[in-house]
Order: sequence, then structure tokens, then C-alpha cells
Amino acid sequence: MGLSLINSTTISLIFSPKPKLIIPKFHQNVNFYGDRFCKNLSFTTTTPRRSLLSIKSVLSEFPNEKSYSKIGAQSTGPIPSKQLLQVVELAAKTGAEVVMEAVNKPRNISYKGLTDLVTDTDKMSETAILGVVNENFKDHLILGEEGGLIGDSSSDYLWCIDPLDGTTNFAHGYPSFAVSVAVLFRGKPAAAAVVEFVGGPMCWNTRTFTASAGGGAFCNGQKIHVSQTDQVERSLLVTGFGYEHDDAWATNINLFKEFTDISRGVRRLGAAAVDMCHVALGIVESYWEYRLKPWDMAAGVLIVEEAGGIVSRMDGGEFCVFDRSVIVSNGILHSKLLERISPPTEKLKDNGIDFSWWFKPENYHTDL
Repeated sequence: MGLSLINSTTISLIFSPKPKLIIPKFHQNVNFYGDRFCKNLSFTTTTPRRSLLSIKSVLSEFPNEKSYSKIGAQSTGPIPSKQLLQVVELAAKTGAEVVMEAVNKPRNISYKGLTDLVTDTDKMSETAILGVVNENFKDHLILGEEGGLIGDSSSDYLWCIDPLDGTTNFAHGYPSFAVSVAVLFRGKPAAAAVVEFVGGPMCWNTRTFTASAGGGAFCNGQKIHVSQTDQVERSLLVTGFGYEHDDAWATNINLFKEFTDISRGVRRLGAAAVDMCHVALGIVESYWEYRLKPWDMAAGVLIVEEAGGIVSRMDGGEFCVFDRSVIVSNGILHSKLLERISPPTEKLKDNGIDFSWWFKPENYHTDL
């Protein structure tokens, strides 16, 4: 008798699920900047064309950001980073004690220019800061806003001190001023501290921002990070205007108007160190300004970078603390902001506005 297929045992057929897309491993030499890819990716396995197209679609969600150089020091030389940071923080807090003692008292104001004022508190704060630095590092070079350049110009270490950033705000009791201290190693920021005054008359308080190159950024000892906002339309921005009302000043007035139209707003608080710390804290997305000095920027730029942000010149070029313009951002928006900021900055350069280094101490060694 022949076999009957009809009466044979029924076998259930189990179909494999639809294959999932598996993104292949990346080579170890792929570079990252913050949490985003910043260079082309290479694959270690053979992948079907359809899968590659899917991967390309996924990766296209990441902004096509230019890679920006780190501005922090790669080394701190013979002095450990921790020791530098301890002295930087002590110096800033010592200056802040002087400011706090004077904050509710009448001001004795003098003028360096028509509207550029200075108070006795600026000078007293700088003296207190210098005392801390000299007690710990007698052979270091120091650049202070009020006292100028002192010390050994052949030193690898340069201290940039703003004893009262936002003096006009301080003189009026307006809550946006700070003490800013940073130390450079061979021209690049190695450690930084900014003591920001918050509150207002009769309720003053402070918060302290610190950073060391490669060591992260902190506010009152807690680690901080820039915002993750990825749209200019959803951003709160900050800028500043110097005392010299030249073409660069007028250009930034126009940028202020332009970004006010397309963002959630643009603020002008009047203290560069404070503005940059607010970017690092993640409460604003970007800050830019022309005509700053090393003591205005040295601490703030390192704090932003260590909080995950990006620092460059306003023309998009590589930044150093001796430059005449700066833009800091959360990184995600940097190229988008420069699309509007860089062209008018290039135009200023074409029209003869000087954007060379503002100042570098003679004989001071740098890696720049």
C-alpha cells in the first residue's frame, strides 16, 4: 500500500522574524565631541546596501558640525592640576570676600574712560587675589585688569585676573558681576574659577564655578553640563557690548536685532564671565562678544568647554585667550549661530578692523 500524505503528521512551520538592522561596530579611531559624532564613520563588517542606507538615514540626524579644537591645556607642567585648581579657587573666593564686604556700602567710583568705571573694590579685590597667587607661586606671571602685567615673563604659567567683572553692575547694585581667576599653561587655560554674585541688595549670595582642563566643570561642587537645545528658535542667547562704539559695536547691535527676531530672546547682562558660566550651567545656549580681554575670557571659556560646550572666534576660527572675539555655545548650535555671526565678522576684517591678538606678554612661551 502506498503512503498517504493526507494522513501524515502535520508539521507546524515557524517563520523567522523580520531581520533587525544591526549597526556594525565602529573602528576605535572614530572621534567624538561631547555626545555627537564629528567625523565620518567607518565600518568593520560587510553590510547590505539597504542596511547602509538605513544607517545613513539614522546618522543624518546628527548635525554636520565642524570639528573645533580644544582650548584647554593638554598639560599643567610640573604643577599638578589639582594644586592649580585649589589655588585658583582660593584666590577667587578671597577676592569675592572683599567684594561681599563692600557690596552694600557706598561706592567710591573713578573712571578709566567716558563710561568705563572702576571702584576701590576692584583694586582691593585684585590686591587680595595677588596675595594668594604670590604666596603659592612667586615665579608665575600675572595679568590683572587693574594692575597690568607683573612677574616673570619667561614663566610657562600666566594668571588672568578680573577682580570684579561687571563693575558697572556692582556700582549700581545690579546682580550680574563676579570675580574671575584663571591660570594658563603655555597659553592655554589649565584651571579656572568664577565666583558669581546672585540675589540683589539686602539678599546677596554667591555661587562658585570651577573647572580644570580635562577634569570637568562644577558649580558649588556639583558637575554641570551645557543644554541640549538643538534649535535656535528655542534658544535663549546672550551677548555683550564694549565701551568702544566702533563698527564692531554697530555690527553686534545688528546681530542682537537679528537673533532677537529668530530666538526666544537675547540678553545683555554686562559681565562676560557670568554670561559664559550661564552657558556652562545650561540656562542659556550661547554667548558672543567682540573686544574682550584675556581676563574677561580665560576662566569662562574653560568652564564652558569642560561643561561640554564649544569655543571659537566669531569668524569661526580657532580661539585663544589673546583673541579679540569669542563665541561659546552648547556645541549643538555652534555652526548654526556662526552662519549668521561669521559673515559680518569677516566683513569687519575686510574693512580693516583689527582682529589680531590683542596682547601677548613678550617672552611668554605658548603652545599656540
